[in-house]
Amino acid sequence: MAFRFLSPLHSFLIATFVLGVAAHADALELKPFKDDLFAYPATISSDTNGAYTVIDYREMRDINQRDEVPEKRVHAQYTDTSVRKVQQDLMLKTDAGDVRHVAVGKTEGAAVIVLYLHGQGGSRKQGADDFTFGGNFNRLKNLMADNGGLYLSPDFPDFGDKGAAQVAALIDHYAEQSPGAKIFAACGSMGGSLCWKLAARKDTGGRINGLLLLGSLWDDSFLASPAFKRRVPVFFGQGSHDVVFPVANQEAFFRSILTKTKTYPTRFVRFETGTHGTPIRMVDWRGTLNWMLSKAP
Repeated sequence: MAFRFLSPLHSFLIATFVLGVAAHADALELKPFKDDLFAYPATISSDTNGAYTVIDYREMRDINQRDEVPEKRVHAQYTDTSVRKVQQDLMLKTDAGDVRHVAVGKTEGAAVIVLYLHGQGGSRKQGADDFTFGGNFNRLKNLMADNGGLYLSPDFPDFGDKGAAQVAALIDHYAEQSPGAKIFAACGSMGGSLCWKLAARKDTGGRINGLLLLGSLWDDSFLASPAFKRRVPVFFGQGSHDVVFPVANQEAFFRSILTKTKTYPTRFVRFETGTHGTPIRMVDWRGTLNWMLSKAP
């Protein structure tokens, strides 16, 4: 048997590659945080190889039993407010305007960045509230802080081009501070308009790594966007009783993505009997983001 000896340079390059792959894999899987409390209730049905799932949501259990004061203050076991030690209320001056935002975690050298873009009537404070929406924003804040990540909840002037420009400037700033970070935008309700605009822009469409639409709207132009061409994973969470954005429309859009590209990385979770705000309360941030990290371009 003949043995071929590698040069020191080749050995070094191979070792560096192997260690780099291992470190990359380790860095991009979020560790558990109160997973038992935030796990989805029972699955009613699923199809499309599990990409589409119907979850058994019940207001009595998932709001009234979970909250100390329904819709205003969750029971204490669902939160850990020590994360506020790494929370800042900041102002970023950009060419698109001043962007006030809450930042939680590492503002430099972050492994992952998650933005939450609020809906009509909201503000940066909604995405930083530890006690509303069943403590789900507190969980997201802790997941970012515990995993070397950064969470951003900004204000913006509108859901049009000006708002998109300011959010894009915010993303650009923090992407430069954390060049290795995967970047995910989560959009609640009308905030979804900004998600689709970010996907369509040449700069952010080429930079973001995933979109989460929570009780939000659809946009057929996404199918021609830079983000779609990069196969950026998309998650949809929708309540079956959402009267603002009907679930049937969002389901049809989800299926249109798979019709265009059968293997496209997209998932849809339907919360049966859930209403407009249900997906923000119920989305499993860790499970969803870990799936996105495994599929991100």
